[in-house]
Amino acid sequence: MLVSHSREVAGSAAALARALVGTGDAAPVAPAGGLPDGSIGTSAELVRRAVQDADEGAGVVVLCDMGSAVLTVKTLLTEKGFEEVRIADAPFVEGAVAAAVTASAGGDRAAVLAATDDARTYRKL
Repeated sequence: MLVSHSREVAGSAAALARALVGTGDAAPVAPAGGLPDGSIGTSAELVRRAVQDADEGAGVVVLCDMGSAVLTVKTLLTEKGFEEVRIADAPFVEGAVAAAVTASAGGDRAAVLAATDDARTYRKL
């Protein structure tokens, strides 16, 4: 699941992650971006809905872009129904792709989190 301050950023990152999974049975990638009216911000309501969309019973890994997106998800983690939700400490786009590919290949939540950790440490030079 992807939480961004921008609907467009969350949706585009989700689309990229889905596209890079390739063929086969892709794991759900649910975006929660911006506020319900489309403006910039973070909406607990949209995050709740995206968690429900992404949850297939094996838990949900959330990637956040920054600041209040992280705070919103951390607050929701204290609510009933969010016991199986984990935040990945990873870059937004690279982590999203790593998570989607790993989950689509059958990886469990621990494997998905490990893949996002690898994305965080991937050096480009």
